[in-house]
Amino acid sequence: LCPPTAVTGSDEEDDSDSSTKPIRSEKKKNPASLFQTGGDPPREKKTKKKAPPKVAESEEETPETPQKNSNKKGKGKKSKKPKEERPPSPVIEVDNLEEFVLQPAPQGVTVKCRVTRDKKGMDRGLYPTYYLHLDNDKKVFLLAGRKRKKSKTSNYLISIDPTDLSRGGENFIGKLRSNLMGTKFTVFDNGVNPDRANSDWSNVRQELSAVVYETNVLGFKGPRKMTVIIPGMNADNERVPIRPRNDNDGLLMRWQNRNMDNVIELHNKAPVWNDETQSYVLNFHGRVTHASVKNFQIVHGSDPDYIVMQFGRVADDAFTMDYNYPLCAVQAFAIALSSFDGKLACE
Repeated sequence: LCPPTAVTGSDEEDDSDSSTKPIRSEKKKNPASLFQTGGDPPREKKTKKKAPPKVAESEEETPETPQKNSNKKGKGKKSKKPKEERPPSPVIEVDNLEEFVLQPAPQGVTVKCRVTRDKKGMDRGLYPTYYLHLDNDKKVFLLAGRKRKKSKTSNYLISIDPTDLSRGGENFIGKLRSNLMGTKFTVFDNGVNPDRANSDWSNVRQELSAVVYETNVLGFKGPRKMTVIIPGMNADNERVPIRPRNDNDGLLMRWQNRNMDNVIELHNKAPVWNDETQSYVLNFHGRVTHASVKNFQIVHGSDPDYIVMQFGRVADDAFTMDYNYPLCAVQAFAIALSSFDGKLACE
């Protein structure tokens, strides 16, 4: 029942500033510093930042060209220039899939992906499978996810094999688990439960992120509000491992208790109400074409121009999912999966 976050009409509204701002703001200040909790400035900044920004710039420029005729609310441009609607991902080499999906996106590069939902089969309507591919010519497969059937709460398995979504299989790479209400989610890697820890705890699962959905003050009359909590990054631009030993620790507990050491809080960018279209709008720079309550952009409060992640509908069962440093594919995919969950108060 929630009014969807529209994308048509948002281009002209934000065209003047935000289509160019993200690139410029990245040049002015290094976004990596927003996510650093280790204290020291990133050591690898110089080497890492030289090559990638060029990719980010060239592929970011494509959507700006069609926006020139965006006074037509974007509808006209869609039929005429289908190719420019969703600029594809820069060339990204995925040599070792398991390693790639857990590694932060390279600084200065937006990793552009596509999520497809498959509802075929006996119970797929209730338990669809979601597939994540790179949104480029090769359509490289990255991850698959599906809700487990016998779980009391929503529990999604994430696998690096599209055909093996079993908990015991060697392709299991992570999982997304919700609370009973279905409003809070935690994302784990494939480590073991703390009950089965080895002597130095190195095999215990890490928490990769948490997502909190707030019931909107406007009830079903307003857009969703999301808080995303992720581990901070150390001086070497690596994720700080967060391995809770019991239920009183972990990203959600730390966030609730405002114990924010090595923890970063992100939010979805609030869409703006547009009187002309009578809808909430966000500028996705051509990457999202259908209005949907599931469309969102995740940003850091200190730099709302740097989009950490964005997700939105492009067809009935197809969505684009783009993520930037410091997120990895598993974190971004799991955050996207949480938005599909049926219990969310907004739908």
